[in-house]
Amino acid sequence: MTRFATVAFLILAGFGVLALAPAAAAQPSVEDQVAVAQAQNSGIGALGKGIGMGIIILGAGFGIGRIGATAVESIARQPEAAGDIRTNMIIAAALIEGVSVIALVLVLIA
Repeated sequence: MTRFATVAFLILAGFGVLALAPAAAAQPSVEDQVAVAQAQNSGIGALGKGIGMGIIILGAGFGIGRIGATAVESIARQPEAAGDIRTNMIIAAALIEGVSVIALVLVLIA
């Protein structure tokens, strides 16, 4: 597939998604709204938020831990590149932490 055909396909796919957006953004029925209100009042919503926040923290912890482990291994193999490796490690960890903070805020808002 040529580059032009790929770009054309992506544009058409984007228009297809936009065409379906009004149907997906339809208002929920009254029964659905009542069910959501009951779930929020029964504590299930708080349980879901807690589980979501736990998953976010675990994912960020595993990601930053893996970055740190591979950075230490890389520094051990090539000590002269320690400065560059350390800089890239800190930038990657900061990006992961930023995404996890945004995800936590979104979980708290929901």
